[in-house]
Amino acid sequence: MIPIRDANPTRRFAWVTLALIAANVVVFLLWEPTFATQQKQQTFFLCHAEIPYEVSHTTTLAKGGPEAARAIDRTYRSSIGPALQAFLERKCPNKSWAVSVFVAMFLHGGWLHIAGNMLFLWVFGNNVEDRLGRVRYVVFYLLGGLAAAALQIGLAPSSTVPTLGASGAIAAILGAYIVMFPRARVQTLVFLLFIWVVELPAFLVLGIWFVFQLFSGLGSLGTNVNGGVAYTAHIGGFVFGMAIAWLFFRNRGKRHLPSRVPPRPDVY
Repeated sequence: MIPIRDANPTRRFAWVTLALIAANVVVFLLWEPTFATQQKQQTFFLCHAEIPYEVSHTTTLAKGGPEAARAIDRTYRSSIGPALQAFLERKCPNKSWAVSVFVAMFLHGGWLHIAGNMLFLWVFGNNVEDRLGRVRYVVFYLLGGLAAAALQIGLAPSSTVPTLGASGAIAAILGAYIVMFPRARVQTLVFLLFIWVVELPAFLVLGIWFVFQLFSGLGSLGTNVNGGVAYTAHIGGFVFGMAIAWLFFRNRGKRHLPSRVPPRPDVY
């Protein structure tokens, strides 16, 4: 299922959500080596993205010594630790593991990655921004990203695979949305033989999304992979967003919601 838009009016335009989308797109197109070789992209992510080992050990892979080299070897199942350390020491000797946690929230691994994230951010972020207010929304967004990273790091503290993407922060927005606007109608693409456009309540759309993340995350526990989707980060962000919304914003500013999205063709 892919959400297209919701029937949930806002009192003001979502400037912060739009600015976040713009920042992610600018970083992806103008800073990341998006159009370069895979090797250059991987080097960029190693130098700028969050790496669980670096955060949990408060150091970088380049400066982590033999212990970090062994962690690299375990992750990639190859004796490349010392060579990779020397390479990173040349390429990014001044990397800050703390700054990388925030930088990683604006990095993406490909076109589908950023397109999916920005779609979910635009569909659901404007209402959460409207409810929280712009300043609190920015703080909430960043804290959601940190909560997502914390769960991911907590479950794999010795991983040396770069972790990146706005998914964790956006998952926090989804968690807040399902608490604040569970009955809001969401126009959704459903792939079932044909492509159907149907209206579904937010609790169903986002609930199914979360269940998929949960089962995918549980299925990945105990495996040793060199990359993929950080499902546990999505879970951490979503649960954080639900908890904050439930504790502080569940009953504020309730308003009548349209019962239906304006009709559109059902089959594409």
